[in-house]
Amino acid sequence: MTREFTNGPLTGLRVLDLSRILAGPTCTQLLGDMGADIIKIERPVQGDDTRGWGPPFVQDREGRDTRESAYYLSANRNKSSLALDITSTEGQGIVRELAEKCDILVENFKVGGLAKYGLDYDTLKTVNPSLIYCSITGFGQTGPYADQAGYDFLIQGMGGIMSITGEPAERGGAPTKVGVGIADVMCGMYASSAILAALHARQHTGRGQHIDIALLDSQIAWLVNQGVAHLVSEQTPQPLGNGHPTIVPYETFPASDQHFILAVGNDNQFRKFCSLAGCEELADNPDYATNANRVRNRDALVPLVAEVTGTRTAQEWIDLLSANAVPCGPVNDIAQVFADPNTTERGMKITLAHAASAQGSVDLIGNPINYSDTAVTYRKAPPELGEHSAEVLRTVLNKSDDEIAELAEKGTIGLHHD
Repeated sequence: MTREFTNGPLTGLRVLDLSRILAGPTCTQLLGDMGADIIKIERPVQGDDTRGWGPPFVQDREGRDTRESAYYLSANRNKSSLALDITSTEGQGIVRELAEKCDILVENFKVGGLAKYGLDYDTLKTVNPSLIYCSITGFGQTGPYADQAGYDFLIQGMGGIMSITGEPAERGGAPTKVGVGIADVMCGMYASSAILAALHARQHTGRGQHIDIALLDSQIAWLVNQGVAHLVSEQTPQPLGNGHPTIVPYETFPASDQHFILAVGNDNQFRKFCSLAGCEELADNPDYATNANRVRNRDALVPLVAEVTGTRTAQEWIDLLSANAVPCGPVNDIAQVFADPNTTERGMKITLAHAASAQGSVDLIGNPINYSDTAVTYRKAPPELGEHSAEVLRTVLNKSDDEIAELAEKGTIGLHHD
């Protein structure tokens, strides 16, 4: 029997999202883009921490800052916001009721943080044995750091990526973090993969399971070639600025007006570059003829290439080299990224209706996944705090209007008011 999916491959699945900030919300936004119904639990009044992480904030029609920060908007579309006090007995009961009706739960509380509310995996699996329960923490459920809170910047430092990012010390460099919360984002991506695999396993076993995923573990995993280079060689990789540890020349080079990227990936491309640039003697030199020798003699070769690239503008180099299949490109700022026609053609900038915005809409980054059959969809803008509290309780848990009003009166839930 073939099932028709009209709103993405995860249509029909329901996710209870108890996460906040970036790793968990990145994971659940991805699942939401794929069609899953995401119920985001937020604290009444405060909401997700990132609502206050600005400016910039969305501006209302009077030009005032709203509570919708750009940071929050980046990871929370396709979700319904239920403002719920899970520290209250009634709030905990509502989470358990929701968990019974959900396929997946994602949380990023400290280890043991939900157990005191009776919302840990061991408790909720008795309510719903098929529940896939994903715990995202800084350091995992076990190990000497398990009780510590994890933050992206801290994880980038502890996980090694800062030690190989930026300029070398001899060129005045210092340990440098990546310019976005990449440890959080990658942990969210690993979490989404783990959840999808657990869904597949559940089709065969009928059982859910607990997923333990840590920011530090994820960070170490995506050290990839640099991490394995250390394990193989027992040498400690060092920062190389924009250079590549095992390919040369593969970095930014100065043109007469600005920097551009030259990404020579093999010996034939290097010879072709040298021919086009009028420096054939470099390709003929045995010190530079092979990539292995170019890596060994990087310090001598890179200044020679830079001397040549400085003779033309960046666009002249890009036009010449691109036309001759030598990999190269510009170093775009973010404004240039979103103005690029390829970005537009690929749908990487989207616009969603948003009532709080003066324009009545917000611009967001699109999902990079393109299915031939089950397209990702953008059904909801990132919600305002408690925007869907009444709707979720009414449609998922069959709460009456009187019950909802009573919960609001007690402060157990928060309701959104236009």
